[in-house]
Amino acid sequence: MRIEQIKTKKLLWINITKPTRKEIDYLQKNYNFHHLDLEDCLVKIQRPQFSEYHNYLFFILTFPFYNNQTREIISSEVDFFIGDKYLVTINDGLNTTVNDFFKELKENDYNKEQHMSSHPVNLLYEVLHRLQSRTLPMLDHVSEDIENVEKRIFKGEEKRVVKEILHIKRNIVNLRKIMQAHKNIIKKIMNTNTKFFIPDKINIYFTNILDHTKDIWDILETQKENINAFQETNESLISYKLNEIMRILTVISVILIPANLIASIFGMNARFMPFVNQPYDFQIILSFMLIMMLAFVIYFRRKDWL
Repeated sequence: MRIEQIKTKKLLWINITKPTRKEIDYLQKNYNFHHLDLEDCLVKIQRPQFSEYHNYLFFILTFPFYNNQTREIISSEVDFFIGDKYLVTINDGLNTTVNDFFKELKENDYNKEQHMSSHPVNLLYEVLHRLQSRTLPMLDHVSEDIENVEKRIFKGEEKRVVKEILHIKRNIVNLRKIMQAHKNIIKKIMNTNTKFFIPDKINIYFTNILDHTKDIWDILETQKENINAFQETNESLISYKLNEIMRILTVISVILIPANLIASIFGMNARFMPFVNQPYDFQIILSFMLIMMLAFVIYFRRKDWL
């Protein structure tokens, strides 16, 4: 069975990683949680949710996890059951923050006493705080990627950074999807009616988490605006370079038109073609071509097209 627990005189913390039917049946038998909530713990939920009962709260939050192989930020789910004397956390094993904190308390009596000597809401706050803090390095990484893209754009690597820009945009979109419901869930926890285990003094801590949630969202908004601006800049530079290439090719084509015209005329099989079969006929015809081409070059330069 994948159930670990830490128990003190005040409360019990049960932590489950990658739950199976066996662990869910154990919770159903010992805590009588609603079967729909338990069923939600067995499947990956893409959206956070919150449920309030007379003796416990149940809510689901998603947190970002960075896949080093694919360089993609994906969602990691954590489920919470909290009552007046217990906290139950269920995670999918991707984000190791909860497991690391659980191991820390299990191995360190001082930390266990510090975090598990009062209400379970204090422990819940610390878990949420650490999960939130784990998000900040990912935001910093995205910001570094944006700065790197900016430098590469103005180094003339516009075409090479197109995929990198799309990759960053995907991660920002994923982060926004993961974090967008946190504010509402935290507010519901603070405003819950089951005040018998939510002491009023703890609201100041959850206000701190709420402020951090807003700060994270503001950072994501800024990152979204920045990467969109750099994408537009990159596309403008690519378009400008393509227009320059097309302009140069068009000018070259126009300059060569007189030469092609003269060559076509003197390539006709007419009997009395001027300059043909005369001394220096090739040099004369070639001179006509060069004069016409030079005239077009001078004209384009005066028009500032070259």
